Amino acid sequence: MRKIVIAIDGFSACGKSSTAKEVAAQIGYAYIDSGAMYRAVTHYFIDNHINLTNPKDIEKALTKIEVAFIRNNKSGINETYLNGLNVEKKIRTMEISAKVSEVSALVAVRHAMVAQQRRMGKKKAVVMDGRDIGTNVFPQAALKIFMQADFHVRAERRQKELLEKGNMVDLDVIADNLAHRDRLDTSREENPLRKADDAFVIDTTDLTFDEQVAAIIKLANNEIAKEEVL
Repeated sequence: MRKIVIAIDGFSACGKSSTAKEVAAQIGYAYIDSGAMYRAVTHYFIDNHINLTNPKDIEKALTKIEVAFIRNNKSGINETYLNGLNVEKKIRTMEISAKVSEVSALVAVRHAMVAQQRRMGKKKAVVMDGRDIGTNVFPQAALKIFMQADFHVRAERRQKELLEKGNMVDLDVIADNLAHRDRLDTSREENPLRKADDAFVIDTTDLTFDEQVAAIIKLANNEIAKEEVL
C-alpha cells in the first residue's frame, strides 16, 4: 500500500489537531502538529526574552531550537518536546496563544519550522495540520483539507478545551484572541492562511467529532486507492 501526505489547514479551534490526530491513528499514519511547533518556538522566545524586532536575536535563537514529537506510552498520544524537554502542557496556555500568531508570522521562524516539517514528512505516511501545510509545506500533498467553523462555535470549543485542562478563561477573552489570530494568520506576508485551490472544505460547525474524522478518512482512502492504481 502506497503512503501519502495528508495536509489539513484551517482556522484556530476548528478541530484540526484533534481530528488530524485521530485520522492518523485510525489509518496508521504519523501525526505532526505544526501548530505545536510554533507554540514551542513561542515558548522558547518568551522564556529566553527574545526580542521579536531584532533579526539577529531571532536567527541565533532558531539555531538552538529543535522540536520533536514523542509518543506517551501511557496515553498513546504524541507530545511536544522542545530541545529534549516535554513542553506539551506549557505550550497550551493562553499566554502562548496570545503570542503565537505574532511569532509564527516572522519569516525566519516560518522558514526554520517548514524545514523541520519537511524533514518529518519526507517518508510520507503522515497527517500534518496547520495554516500553510497544503499551500506551502506540502503543496504536492495527495490530500488537502481546509477546515472551518462558525466563529462563536470555535470560541466555545476553545473555552471547553481550556476548561478540560483546568484553565477557566472568559469567553470574551477567548473570542478576542481568536479574532486577533485570524487577522494575523490571514494577513501575514509569509504564506498566509488560505485554502489551497485543490483542497476539500470541511465545515465542522454542525459536525460531531466522529463525523469529521470519518469524512477525512473516506477522502484519504479514496486518494490512497488512486495512488495504488497509479
